Amino acid sequence: MKKLLMLCIGLISTSYILAQDVTDAVRYSMDEIQGTARFRAMSGAFGALGGDLSSVNINPAGSAIFNDSRATVSIGSFNINNDINYLNNINSSSNSTLDLNQLGATFVFRNTDINSPWKKFTLSAAYDRVADFNDEWVARGTNNNSIDSYFLGITNNLEIPFGILKLQQGEFIEEAYMDIGNIPNDGYNIQQAFLGYWSGIIDPENLDDNTNNDETNYVSNISPGNFNQDYLYSATGYNGKLAFNLATEYDDKLFLGVNLNTHFINYEKFSRLNETNSNNGSIVNNVTFDNILTTNGSGFSFQLGAIAKLTPELRAGVSYNSPTWYRISEELIQGINSNNADPDINYISDVVNLYPEYKLQTPGKITGSLAYVFGSKGLLSFDYTVKDYSSVKFRTTTNINFSNLNTDISDSLTSASTYRFGGEYRYKQLSFRGGYRFEESPYKDDNAFGDLTAYSLGLGYSFGNFNLDLAFSQSERDMNYQLYTIGLTDSARIESKFTDVILSLTFNI
Repeated sequence: MKKLLMLCIGLISTSYILAQDVTDAVRYSMDEIQGTARFRAMSGAFGALGGDLSSVNINPAGSAIFNDSRATVSIGSFNINNDINYLNNINSSSNSTLDLNQLGATFVFRNTDINSPWKKFTLSAAYDRVADFNDEWVARGTNNNSIDSYFLGITNNLEIPFGILKLQQGEFIEEAYMDIGNIPNDGYNIQQAFLGYWSGIIDPENLDDNTNNDETNYVSNISPGNFNQDYLYSATGYNGKLAFNLATEYDDKLFLGVNLNTHFINYEKFSRLNETNSNNGSIVNNVTFDNILTTNGSGFSFQLGAIAKLTPELRAGVSYNSPTWYRISEELIQGINSNNADPDINYISDVVNLYPEYKLQTPGKITGSLAYVFGSKGLLSFDYTVKDYSSVKFRTTTNINFSNLNTDISDSLTSASTYRFGGEYRYKQLSFRGGYRFEESPYKDDNAFGDLTAYSLGLGYSFGNFNLDLAFSQSERDMNYQLYTIGLTDSARIESKFTDVILSLTFNI
């Protein structure tokens, strides 16, 4: 009977809800090149400048500005300070990491034919960390909405027959959980209902009826009232990019370049909700619900760029970044317990849910740039970038249906512009740098995910054959983090401040 019900659910299901949502589309589409210290000190405003290995990520023509072959290695200290407001309860957290965030080299080949307008070409390879996912915070407060609303929301939406949630004779609880996960399209959702039932949080309305396999109405074993909630979010990982670059210089006035890029995603998110209550008549008084999501992906993109010297001092640049085409795989481990749970519920945490690989297409972007160079004394630079986040698309490698998710993305996200300003002043071997960056929210409702503002400062010293550079940058962004996508949809307000210190060594090769 259970197998028949599972088959029927699989045939009539039309939606697919797993770990993917709009926040994943944004997470993997945003790029914040940590880069070299010089690049970071000028807030990344290098689209018309070049001459820095991280500038290749903005405009691939930038490597043709180099006069000599060079290599750069950078390490950085990255700190996140969060102020978390959940149900008017405020607390803070801080997380720091030390990483190698940039490594690369460019090789300059000059044309021996002095009559040719093609003066030189360059070959480069550079690794840059595009995004750092390391973060940890706790949201705590007293709510009148319980985790039971999450499980009831799923059962109400899908009208899940109780027979699917029962164990067959001789079947272990973890085996049933794993089998349910294989139901096409809605396996994940039915697993959540399974967890809600076997943890003792919800029951079918006709619990004592032995013929209730077709029962689709569920009730909660948690009584209304106040609920003390602690929600822990802990994430690790990064988004990295390896660029292979070819660029050339034409007639000392035009620089052209192309990048072929490979991308890497490694992301792990652990969340834990602890909820307690002392409400009258409540059978369940404490719940712990854990989720560990592991995401790995690889992708490809390309870039085209040009820089023109309009005058000896004034430069203009334009570049196009293609979408990035990812292939992503995910694993999920869940654990749940309560004072009313089945004793075998802990075995659920031994099951690793392996999900079908899917494709993600992130948006392309266009950057226009201007720079004014004051000879050997210094420079000013400006970049403008536009990216349409509503064009993000999840695609299938099997029969998974992402149409609802893609509709949510186009309804929630919009085009966003980024403005970067940078300047440098040189005094003998010493360089003073500064910059400012403003990045619009990719959301139509910027309360969900706010604009980013950032400033940066830096110093550099030339020792002749090598340079030592130091940068400090700080940025701020506010966001609402929704705990769950259904039922317990309360949000924690996260006010984040990002502080980076980067040290780079650049030397001739």
